[in-house]
Amino acid sequence: MREFDSPRLIADIGGTFARFALETSPGEFEHIALLRCAEHADFHAAVRAFMDRLPRQLRVAHAAIAIANPVEGDQVRMTNYHWQFSIEEARQRLGLDTLVVVNDFTALAMALPRLRGGEIRQIGGGEPRAHSVIGLLGSGSGLGVSGLIPAGEGWISLGSEGGHTNFAPRDEREIALLRFAWNEYEHVSFERLLSGPGLELMHRAMADYLKRPSEALSAPEITARALEATDPVCEETLELFCTLLGTAAANLAVTLGALGGIYIGGGIVPRLGEYFDRSRFRARFEDKGRFSDYVAAIPTFVITAEHATFKGASAILEAQLRSLQTSGGASAIVGQIRRARDGLSPAEQRVADHVLAHSRKVLNDPIAEIAKAANVSQPTVIRFCRSLGCEGLSDFKLRLASGLTGTVPVSHTQVTQDDSMVELGEKVLGNTASAILQVRSQLNRDMIDRSIELLLKASRIEFFAIGHYGVVAQDAQFKFLRLGVACNAYVEPRLQLLAAQTLKPGDVAVLISSSGKLPELIAVADAARERGAHVVAITASQSPLAKKADAALIVDHVEDVATHLPMISRILHLLVIDMLAVGVAMRRDPAGPAGAVLGAAHPDLDETDEDG
Repeated sequence: MREFDSPRLIADIGGTFARFALETSPGEFEHIALLRCAEHADFHAAVRAFMDRLPRQLRVAHAAIAIANPVEGDQVRMTNYHWQFSIEEARQRLGLDTLVVVNDFTALAMALPRLRGGEIRQIGGGEPRAHSVIGLLGSGSGLGVSGLIPAGEGWISLGSEGGHTNFAPRDEREIALLRFAWNEYEHVSFERLLSGPGLELMHRAMADYLKRPSEALSAPEITARALEATDPVCEETLELFCTLLGTAAANLAVTLGALGGIYIGGGIVPRLGEYFDRSRFRARFEDKGRFSDYVAAIPTFVITAEHATFKGASAILEAQLRSLQTSGGASAIVGQIRRARDGLSPAEQRVADHVLAHSRKVLNDPIAEIAKAANVSQPTVIRFCRSLGCEGLSDFKLRLASGLTGTVPVSHTQVTQDDSMVELGEKVLGNTASAILQVRSQLNRDMIDRSIELLLKASRIEFFAIGHYGVVAQDAQFKFLRLGVACNAYVEPRLQLLAAQTLKPGDVAVLISSSGKLPELIAVADAARERGAHVVAITASQSPLAKKADAALIVDHVEDVATHLPMISRILHLLVIDMLAVGVAMRRDPAGPAGAVLGAAHPDLDETDEDG
């Protein structure tokens, strides 16, 4: 991690306390303060109270806040406390250049690779498998759940609300607990039980189960009495708590395939010390029926590091700042806006400038507010969104939000020389699946409809591609010939321009190009338009080819053809051809299944099972 230009504010905010620190250099935390949330009116007041304690000469430009709440978009509303705030508004009010707000367990997960031997304690057996998924959960004001997925040289942190999965009892005592909890909650999740409030609920349930008088005790009081062995109901409650945490941890282990280990954090378990080591946590963790051997090999650890969440939040902030410095944008679509800006109309440029300056605010503003702030009409805002390949403002906001939350749902995983053949296969398939999901999220329904309509009305269709993408054009020709459509595929540049010059009004030229910048295909597009034909392009957003097309189907996947043959991008282009072919088949015969229509003309051309 690079040295800091200025100190960074790091915070960990829960439902009861807010912890603050100033990170003066990588991993060095000073001016640590613990503030009670109830003593401050709102989030801004708590942060300001801490900043007012700092020496006046300190200038804090960047901050990372880990908060016990899902973080999606600009508006944050805490689940277990009444605070709510706008991230962008808070950044401006606090005078910060950067304010990153992430889920607290997302931050804690990012700290796990940075923890050393003295900062964790293993419970039971098992050995972590290198470069494998890691699971994380922990109890405090709620039950936090997260995980880490290895990705190349780094990690991807999962934004999860797994604490809200349904609690499932395993014996008569747990069935009695569930029945008691149903008196208070219609939905009994693990968080209802494995948390501070959950301890209090379980204490009432155990008093009922043991037929003992029930005292109104707080979670710290229940824990203290149990550790001192002075109260049978409290002892039963804490023992049950540790046992159920073993169930939740085992569920997480098999759900994620967390062969890298399960880590326990939060505000409760690390304070239990040796009691937790002796509890039934590990025995219940390994009691998984047919998968008992599987989970027995997975190690479990208690996080004892004092500033673990601070370290994770700092790592996320550092990654965000590095991304901003190298790419000039906080997310893929922000980078796309920066690249496309000069090619937009003056009015659309004003919308782009407003989005770049107020990305988080735009997430929650209605279209009227965005148009007013950018001094444009509302239709201009829609045109701006569609120029980026989005269906409209809602689709644009969804893509913008996914880049500003601090978590990444899918990622490309680098294949290495050390991979086994199974690992290699998993990575290749996983990378392709991730790219397909990304393209799916970028689909523009209007452009797909427009392309299919043009193809349906075409008297002739010509497919054009060059080099490695020639197989895509040839596949398209095969599919459309089976539909009885007159078509050809041209992959040789000298023939392509001659073919384009024979097109007529009503014909369609489909141009397939990963970059959209090849002069030969741009010349084909110009020739087709001069002849009155329509142009459909399967290509990159904001490329010269996309701008010349009557309908552009966007596939943004960059592969370095100087070092290897394009693989994933060709699959993505083939899938777009499939969408068009199925769409045309369905429109021509709405009553029949698309696959049947595509195969009806020449079923003998397909591989078949000779046994029938």
